[in-house]
Amino acid sequence: MNLIADKWQDYEILDTGDGMKLERWGNILLSRPDPQVIWGKTDPALWKKAHAEYSRSSSGGGQWHMLRDVPARWNIEYGPLGLKFIVEPMGFKHTGLFPEQAANWDWMSALISDAVSKGRKPEVLNLFGYTGGATAACAKAGAAVCHVDASKGMVTRARENIEASGLGDRTVRYIVDDAFKFVQREIRRGRRYDGIIMDPPSYGRGPSGELWKLEDNLEGFVKNCMELLSDEPLFMLLNSYTTGFSPTVTENILRLSLPERLKGKTDFGSGDLLLPVSEKRSGSIFLPCGSYAALYGPGCFQLLDRG
Repeated sequence: MNLIADKWQDYEILDTGDGMKLERWGNILLSRPDPQVIWGKTDPALWKKAHAEYSRSSSGGGQWHMLRDVPARWNIEYGPLGLKFIVEPMGFKHTGLFPEQAANWDWMSALISDAVSKGRKPEVLNLFGYTGGATAACAKAGAAVCHVDASKGMVTRARENIEASGLGDRTVRYIVDDAFKFVQREIRRGRRYDGIIMDPPSYGRGPSGELWKLEDNLEGFVKNCMELLSDEPLFMLLNSYTTGFSPTVTENILRLSLPERLKGKTDFGSGDLLLPVSEKRSGSIFLPCGSYAALYGPGCFQLLDRG
């Protein structure tokens, strides 16, 4: 099932075309590349209002061009969950937030809130946690969250986002570490989590030069993460931004990696993550922004189906 992040007030895709998307982040308009946009612009004049544009370089990488006054950073709010996040033009066209992930935040928050109402204190592990959008959503719903990322700067930003959302008193552990090695240590410690979130890279190298390729290593990593799930898990979420990987592929990985102790206790789902493009200018079209595959624990699928 495709998920649409359509509850934003402070974020909007105003137009798309010619390999670019024009986004409103609060009151700031940013123009950024998107390889999936292979059609023409609907409202070319609107793009002249952009505050900044990111352009790719023919030699690789790219840079931001400031066309109007742009703050170094500013805050936007995700109203449905009462979360605030810092936005900042960063390297490689990033802003510090993936707004399409709000569709995942919503259902994870619902599952955690339901568990809390039944007297549970869910523990969630957020691997490759980046700037902490999912960490904030899970903490706000009442989970104790372990946030792991190899970048000290990203972990610092996650802490800042938690504080911006007024969640500084929530139980969040911030870990600067290699996610793969952290999972192995947690297995040895006998730790268990009620929810696990992960967005592994397509390609990379570990701290000691270990080579990671998604197609070669994903199944083994997911199996390791499965060992960390509690006997009554709420969810496991596997995000993918790897071009060419169908969400069915990542769902298959989850199904094939399920340990014997959880068989018969889980449901699965997968699909694209979509953002709506402003209907005022483009009609009813959606921009695909990666995909997800999820495992849902006992009773969770029925709860989401009712919602």
